[in-house]
Amino acid sequence: MRSHLLNDTTTEHYRRSVTEGVERVAAKVATTDRPFTGVAVDALSPRIEQIDLDRPLYDTTAVLDELEEVYLRDAVYFHHPRYLAHLNCPVVIPALLGEAVLSAVNSSLDTWDQSAGGTLIERKLIDWTARRIGLGPGADGVFTSGGTQSNLQALLLAREEAKSEDLAKLRLFASEAGHFSVQKSAKLLGLGPDAVVPIPVDHDKRLQTVALAHELARCVEAGLVPMAVVATAGTTDFGSIDPLPEIAELCAQYGVWMHVDAAYGCGLLASLKYRDRVDGIERADSVTVDYHKSFFQPVSSSAVLVRDAATLRHVTYHAEYLNPRRMVTERIPNQVDKSLQTTRRFDALKLWMTLRVMGADGIGRLFDEVCDLAAEGWKLLTADPRFDVVVEPSLSTLVFRYVPAAVTDPAEIDRANLYARKALFASGDAVVAGTKVAGRHYLKFTLLNPETTTADITAVLDLIAGHAEQYLGESLDRAS
Repeated sequence: MRSHLLNDTTTEHYRRSVTEGVERVAAKVATTDRPFTGVAVDALSPRIEQIDLDRPLYDTTAVLDELEEVYLRDAVYFHHPRYLAHLNCPVVIPALLGEAVLSAVNSSLDTWDQSAGGTLIERKLIDWTARRIGLGPGADGVFTSGGTQSNLQALLLAREEAKSEDLAKLRLFASEAGHFSVQKSAKLLGLGPDAVVPIPVDHDKRLQTVALAHELARCVEAGLVPMAVVATAGTTDFGSIDPLPEIAELCAQYGVWMHVDAAYGCGLLASLKYRDRVDGIERADSVTVDYHKSFFQPVSSSAVLVRDAATLRHVTYHAEYLNPRRMVTERIPNQVDKSLQTTRRFDALKLWMTLRVMGADGIGRLFDEVCDLAAEGWKLLTADPRFDVVVEPSLSTLVFRYVPAAVTDPAEIDRANLYARKALFASGDAVVAGTKVAGRHYLKFTLLNPETTTADITAVLDLIAGHAEQYLGESLDRAS
């Protein structure tokens, strides 16, 4: 079994095995003509259940053949232009090269003596991102597993900086269109069930600053402690961007930590056309960025940035076997000193390779393309009487629903849209997402693929309408 360990004697085995795997994936991507096969869970589950993991196949080719059956054939392929559902982007090739390198070398980014140059590369990328945001010379941060972890760490720092001995008095404020990880973080941080104060949004699904000001004042008058305001630069449902400058003013007025969840909207940091849409982000105390959403990186690649590096002390613990205190005075850089994680992949290498091959402008141009596409999609939807569209996009998300001319029952329209989404997924012709707006079911395009065209959007809208009309026709037949 030692022949399977990567070392100086097995490099040819490594090269052959990885090359064979890459060739399988390349062939699959080259011949995939739709984003999904439509396989049902009840059809796929028995295939995987029947595999006996205690009986190896002992052959790479046989294992790849099996993998084709249980995974590659029926995977959801985000690179396909008619995958329009969630915040999943097609990935750039330099990042995939980085993924291959980091997996093989297998550096762990918790301490210098496990990573060496990896630590310095990650720190360089954090500094680069902080400059793009405009956080100032005292900024710092660390890579994380994703936006949920980044938000959790930011709010942990905010909790500690609030310096309240009574956690029950702490309050944090977030848009009602913000990410659920805010509520999850509050629970994990030991805050009370009323800790998160939802702030209503305006017609464009942006946090209403008048309502925020009212809630901050009410909080102080009640003897409670405002802990943080979470502004969102790119909500999951609508891609809406909260009014960051006005929120920053209120945070400064009340001395409240300002966190910006830019997991989605961070692509604007590289944009050549739309960077001004996140003006005000430079005033944040902390920022979440997800490179694996709008920088076209493979999962996972995220970071949390802070204006004041000293605040990261709240997650610093020293262990003699890992990062003893003496290393601080010896100026040995250990990333575990500022991370919630200990063992951690060198995910920063993917972004490093991307920037060194493509440059930030290359990333920005790709993100600008999907924002432009969403603007064109908005025009198509507003001109199509079959659909009701919610808000004009700030990023690359479109939320809409099919509204038949002859049906006025909102519940029946809900069911038609739900049916259309499920039928479309089952067909494999396209994948779209769904959400609720004012209690009603809507559909959602999250456009993150520059290869998607307006023709793709038009075709998918026609498919949705066709499935919805089929449902309503059958519904009428059943009722008659």
